[in-house]
Amino acid sequence: MTQKISSVIALLLLCSAAFSQNFNLNRVTVEELAEKVHPLDSSASAAYLHKTGKVFFELTSEGRFVLVNEVTAKIKIYKKDGYSYANLEVPYYTGGQAIRLFFDDAATFNLVDGKVVRTKLKSDGEFQEKINDNYNVKKITLPNVKEGSIVEYKYTLKTPYATYFPDWYFQHEIPVNNVFYEVTIPEYFKYQVFLKGFEDIKVSPEKVVVAFTKNYNNSQIQYTGKDIKAIKEEPYVNNMDNYTSMIQYELATTNFPEQGVKSFATDWASVAKTIYESDYFGDELNKKSYFEKDIDVLLNGIASRDEKIMLIFNFVKNRMNWNEKYGYYTDLGVKKAYAEKVGNVADINLMLVAMLRYAKINSNPILVSTRSNGISLFPTRGAFNYVIAGIELEDNKGILLDATSKNSMPNIIPIRALNWTGRMIREDKTSKEIDLMPQTNAREAVAVMAKIDTDGMVSGSVRDQYVDYKSFVFRENYQSMSKETYLERLENRYPGLQVEKYEVSNATDLDQPVVEVFEFKNDNLTERIGGKMYFSPMLFYTSTVNPFKLETRNFPLDFSFPYQERYNFTIAIPEGYEIESLPQPINIAVEKNIGTFKYLIASTGNQIQLSVVMEINYSGVPADYYSSLKRFFGQLVDKQKEKIVLKKI
Repeated sequence: MTQKISSVIALLLLCSAAFSQNFNLNRVTVEELAEKVHPLDSSASAAYLHKTGKVFFELTSEGRFVLVNEVTAKIKIYKKDGYSYANLEVPYYTGGQAIRLFFDDAATFNLVDGKVVRTKLKSDGEFQEKINDNYNVKKITLPNVKEGSIVEYKYTLKTPYATYFPDWYFQHEIPVNNVFYEVTIPEYFKYQVFLKGFEDIKVSPEKVVVAFTKNYNNSQIQYTGKDIKAIKEEPYVNNMDNYTSMIQYELATTNFPEQGVKSFATDWASVAKTIYESDYFGDELNKKSYFEKDIDVLLNGIASRDEKIMLIFNFVKNRMNWNEKYGYYTDLGVKKAYAEKVGNVADINLMLVAMLRYAKINSNPILVSTRSNGISLFPTRGAFNYVIAGIELEDNKGILLDATSKNSMPNIIPIRALNWTGRMIREDKTSKEIDLMPQTNAREAVAVMAKIDTDGMVSGSVRDQYVDYKSFVFRENYQSMSKETYLERLENRYPGLQVEKYEVSNATDLDQPVVEVFEFKNDNLTERIGGKMYFSPMLFYTSTVNPFKLETRNFPLDFSFPYQERYNFTIAIPEGYEIESLPQPINIAVEKNIGTFKYLIASTGNQIQLSVVMEINYSGVPADYYSSLKRFFGQLVDKQKEKIVLKKI
């Protein structure tokens, strides 16, 4: 039995080695260049024919380990949309040191008169930029790229930081024909390994001794994949990266001779403790001399806890300006940020926590991974890139605060931070998982008074009221552009719409709902055939496309926040017409009260009244309910597309 197992292991290693050896740069064939479309995905603009990664450690003459990351790729360009894959950007951590990332064998291959022609990357197509004190980015732009080209490159990064192990993606937005990833680690390092995604990735035996070098052993593991499908963007997904097949290595321990075991972040508690103990986090929370006088004046004579919270929160929002930089560590530091009235997320929200604590409010920072950063599934420091303030109240309740947005309110934090859960770190360095997702429905109420003339022109007025997260989103959009640009986008959203006498109330009064009022005309809403007139009673608010088109779905549905949309229409029909038929009322729901849709319509004299209420009652919905939601939205769209029929008297 042992011999058979050994034979199987040897065979697996032989196959993996053969796979990696089959891919060599500069071996581009006429057949590869002549291929017009991807054989398994005709819509693909490009494809990885091969992608190989190797990570290993080198021992320097000084006896220090250097982490080496080698990446090699061969990409076929099928369409103009795929030209971007001839441009590569590789960011890397420097920690302020002179660390290099260098490219080899970067070239473009084309088929010219039946022959393979290679065009090498020139020096003017290679750039290096400094992102900040800790990060650089290396960029290349490969030359002479056309439809049908193949591009190849290899890059190598050598770094002394064993904790900054590169993430490896098996899957991309284009197909990957063959992928191979090999990791070789000295016995002194132990990593936690996190493999995610839905693609079939073959893994060699977990630990194989492959070498005995410099008196230490290496363990090696190999990952292979074939015909990996492109990750397709789907509606209502907070970040496709959460579901892309990839692997992450997180340093757990080191155990060097005569040094003993040193532990790194292996669970959320240790991650939180490590972050809190940083000079750029915990120490910043202890500073208060820079704001004491201002807060003393602000709170003079105030006894109510809730009033203190709002006064401090609004004080920070009004004084500070976010520089749009993320991070849970301060950039300028709270004192300098306070003086200059600008800072990154941590500068502002750690300042807010410190002020609340000064006022005897039980406040703590909450580490967050933004939606763009992905869901923090595994205990790593890199899982977080943002921090907000949290207040712990009695009965296990709490308040979330984020002072980076002028439009945020208690428990109304920016959408970018609504990403499942965060982790609160208390002063005693204990931590607690915090649900970030809203529990109450944001509301929008639309009232439309309209009339139709004999030519089919629809005119009238709209009153639209926004509450809770609906008002937050409106304010963020409305205040980010001029009124003229906003109205132009509003008219472009609804073909044929002409907006007049537009007004907004409470755009900056956060205690009140936002209300927008306007008059409109639209000549694109009715259809006249013979002596009859047809129109959808929801007018330009009619939804005509089901957002869910795929038969099945692996990913949860993310609606950002639960919501209710309520529409009331009163429509006067033109003189000389009468109602021939109206759509039938409908009342449908998704199981577990996930969503509801009510559609009630009636007529009195020459007026039609329509009431529509649509609700999604959860921020996120598991993929198990995709079929039900697809059917629900299909019924919703079909009902809205149904026409009222008028006939001449």
